[in-house]
Amino acid sequence: MAVSNTNAERRRAPLSSWVKQTFLTLGSVAVTMLGLLFVTFIIGRVMPIDPVLAIVGERASQSTYDAVYQQLGLDKPLLVQFLYYLWDVCRGDFGMSLLNARPVAEDIARVFPATMELATIGVFIGIVLGVPLGVVAAVNRGSWIDQIARVVALVGYSMPIFWLGLMGLLVFYGVLGWVGGPGRLDIFYEDIVPARTGMILLDSALAGEWSVFRNAFSHIVLPASLLGYYSLAYISRMTRSFMLEQLTAEYVTTARVKGLSERAVIWRHAFKNIRVQLITVIALSYANLLEGSVLTEIIFSWPGIGSYITTALLSADMNAVLGGTVVVGLIFICLNILSDLLYRVFDPRSK
Repeated sequence: MAVSNTNAERRRAPLSSWVKQTFLTLGSVAVTMLGLLFVTFIIGRVMPIDPVLAIVGERASQSTYDAVYQQLGLDKPLLVQFLYYLWDVCRGDFGMSLLNARPVAEDIARVFPATMELATIGVFIGIVLGVPLGVVAAVNRGSWIDQIARVVALVGYSMPIFWLGLMGLLVFYGVLGWVGGPGRLDIFYEDIVPARTGMILLDSALAGEWSVFRNAFSHIVLPASLLGYYSLAYISRMTRSFMLEQLTAEYVTTARVKGLSERAVIWRHAFKNIRVQLITVIALSYANLLEGSVLTEIIFSWPGIGSYITTALLSADMNAVLGGTVVVGLIFICLNILSDLLYRVFDPRSK
């Protein structure tokens, strides 16, 4: 009987640990999201921009100004305003854009797929090229291969992305004509493919419009490659650092003494132990591309969320700015949760 009770307790222990960890994760996400909303709310209140004047204009009468002031709830205490703001955001309501009088949520849903398409291809390039480059550099530490890999990563970190974008447009579009120019499509190909997902490459492939696909690819290849190079620099550098640590470990020496091939030692043993760390690196890199592609989108006239927030900020459209900021913050939170879940899947010590 005692043995049976002990076995039951052992079975309940992992379940209770999982439930506890789930509640802790959800609590952490809730607190982080609440902090993000509070910060964005405060930013909207301390910015030297009068939202009422942005709506009614400077020539509006005092009565019109007061009516809009009350309609926006600005006459209420700050805490009440925040609670109203919190309720609206939870319902997916970011207010109306001052530029086009459309709901900000609809605008974000329209522009975000363009950024997601660009960042996804960029991080894919970073993974496919950066991980092998980092591994090869670590295995050949101190060699010319390692030196080249370090220079490639250093240039990717050091060169301003706007300068690389301008030089890329000048050389590959202006001089050589190998790629398409700014924008997502040439005018001739616009509105041919129905927007199912908002990602032109995927939509054109689903519709079987391969001429549109080729044109869209010619436009996205250069900005995506620039973001991919930026991602490659970060991923390859971190991969090299992780691999160097593993290659000096005792288990690697033991595997070599046992006669395992160098390929097996590197990929089946050393690389296997850095997968968990790489998950976090890749997730952060993807989040940075989704959030930090503002300059790339502006240079290439890419209608994504980065250029949308920038245009809104220059036009004093604070509803659009805060809505975009909240979405970007939510992306970071979701990617952190995803990396944490994948960490538990690939790391047996976390089970």
